[in-house]
Amino acid sequence: MKRFTARKPLNSAELRQMALAYVARYATSRAKLAGYLRRKLAERGWDEEGAPAVEAIVEAMVAQHYVDDRAFADMKAGGLARRGYGARRVRQALQAAGIAEEDADVALRTAEEDKLAVALAYAKRRRLGPFSSDPANMAKREKALAAMLRAGHDYLTARQILDLSPELVQNGMARSEP
Repeated sequence: MKRFTARKPLNSAELRQMALAYVARYATSRAKLAGYLRRKLAERGWDEEGAPAVEAIVEAMVAQHYVDDRAFADMKAGGLARRGYGARRVRQALQAAGIAEEDADVALRTAEEDKLAVALAYAKRRRLGPFSSDPANMAKREKALAAMLRAGHDYLTARQILDLSPELVQNGMARSEP
């Protein structure tokens, strides 16, 4: 049986070092870094007088450009869009990461502008609508519509993609190939 020993409480230098190691390893936002540091403090405790300077450490990481919420929002939104997720799902992911509205604006605008291409990519990846083996099956169509809505696409965009004919999509794809 493996025994766990209690780790010693953190001090300022160790907390700064943990923050630096975290931002070196992960693309993160201010809120996620602060949450990580608070979680580590809750696990191990604090060894010094006064409250730990979590916000000061986070601001220092921002000042040194190790944490950039706007760049994180663009990266996260781009990754979700490439996987075919809609603007609503992108907004939810950015809110969950603690990204402020002003930092998320550009990423959300880009996701909204490319909504048809993103929805088409999602349908292709999941084999929905015109990419389905049986696009006329109404039960499959209803499930496909629900899947697209859960993926963050608005109703009209989802219907527009699901209404495409398989022949139109195949002809369009054949022309776009070199």
